[in-house]
Amino acid sequence: MTELSRGVRLGVDVGQVRIGVSRSDPHGVLATPLRTVAREQNPRPDAVPKDLVELAALVVEHEAVEVVVGLPVNLAGRHGPAAEQVKAYARQLADVIAPVPVTLTDERMSTVVASRRLAERGVRGKRQRAVVDQAAAVEILQSWLDAQRRRT
Repeated sequence: MTELSRGVRLGVDVGQVRIGVSRSDPHGVLATPLRTVAREQNPRPDAVPKDLVELAALVVEHEAVEVVVGLPVNLAGRHGPAAEQVKAYARQLADVIAPVPVTLTDERMSTVVASRRLAERGVRGKRQRAVVDQAAAVEILQSWLDAQRRRT
């Protein structure tokens, strides 16, 4: 059993329009919201999409040792079209931020849980839409961190 190596991890919730980003503390205990990145809708085929450039800049800025991307597995545990799109996005991200590793993790229900938690705190409507992607990224990263700690 190995202990989680020290360093900041970024959590990423990939959506069609927005990408939620969270970060952990260097000890890997707590995930916090970082930012929402707009997804470039029609990137030029010969250029790196702006959202990937922005994520790469966050990796450098926060000296991230790993990026954890939520994989939308359906409730039956299968990988549908959304999961395939996220896998392709994660591969692109891995190419851009190499040698920093990209890890996929099951994110079933992360957006649902995030929306519920925000609603419980009185954050609704437009205010919720503005931060739900970050909150989902927090759920993804925190679940992954907790799972890593349970393994040690």
